[in-house]
Amino acid sequence: MSLDEEIKVARQQIVKDGYDMSVGELMSLYRDQELIINPAFQRYFRWDEGQKTKFIESLLLGIPIPPIFVFQTDEGTWELVDGLQRLSTLFELAGILINSKGKREPPSILQGTNKLPSLHDKSWENGLTKAQQFDIKRARIRVEILGKGTNPYTKFELFQRLNESGSILTEQEIRTCTMVMVNKVFHQWIVKLSKSEPFLSMIAQTEKAQNKQMPIELTLRFFIHRKIPYQSGLNTHDYLDDGMLRLASDEKLDFDLEEKIFFQTFSFLNETVGKNVFKRWYKDEKKFKGQFLVSAYQIIAGGVSKHLETIAQIEKPSEWMQEKIERIWKNNNYFKHLTGGTHGAMQLAKLLPDDFFRP
Repeated sequence: MSLDEEIKVARQQIVKDGYDMSVGELMSLYRDQELIINPAFQRYFRWDEGQKTKFIESLLLGIPIPPIFVFQTDEGTWELVDGLQRLSTLFELAGILINSKGKREPPSILQGTNKLPSLHDKSWENGLTKAQQFDIKRARIRVEILGKGTNPYTKFELFQRLNESGSILTEQEIRTCTMVMVNKVFHQWIVKLSKSEPFLSMIAQTEKAQNKQMPIELTLRFFIHRKIPYQSGLNTHDYLDDGMLRLASDEKLDFDLEEKIFFQTFSFLNETVGKNVFKRWYKDEKKFKGQFLVSAYQIIAGGVSKHLETIAQIEKPSEWMQEKIERIWKNNNYFKHLTGGTHGAMQLAKLLPDDFFRP
């Protein structure tokens, strides 16, 4: 298929319409639950008071606002795909924003700006005049609508592409939001496992990494590496995105079995080799030390998980596991990929035989 043909086919997967709407109309749709902001996304509402105020200032000054994107569900409601910061700011200002706990957020209080210093300490009901409220409610925003005929995966891809171009969310946070959109049960299950022991103590992530959802990414990596073969040439994050979508959409995924394997894998590794198994092995000192390595994690945890039943029959599992890990670190070809970060993990996945951890 030529590039022109690929473009034509891809375009046919998108059914798009759009028109300008007033802020007041969007507020009414939100109040009537005809415009849905997924509650799980509220944790990503990160604009500080200064950013919120600058946005409201733009509306008062008549500065054009970028469009928002919505997906029309089978029920006819609109599900917000992009525009969380802008709409949440507007709804919070008006005192109608509902948080992830189903409670109404208190109306926000504005700050002063260079152009409008008198905005300081003003809120929707206390300081803004009716005329100023009308100015905000009459401001218009372009709404781009993905219609019913759109390929369902398109809204996930659109969400990722729109957010990847900015710095608001990390790649894993975007992936997590997409998980919520695809399958809430799958998302809750992954989050639950990411907080479990001994997994959490073995991945040894800093507070900063935890805040960026690294435990969630590593939990996903475990199942993706187990279930989805790596396609040569794929960007690491494309592989994770595609793997997540395929797993979250898999109606035959056995949650109970996979959860059992998850716990058995990390319990086995903790008991036989220790919680530092995903760090570098120093043969002269006979010990693991240094930083957590994604490549070691993915290869060791993923490989062991595929052969748990036969590994359980080994007479001396600790010695057997130690020998296997030493073989990986002694191999110069494997070594350079072990220390090569996330890309190294993908390359090592191709080099290491799938049956390496089979007794």
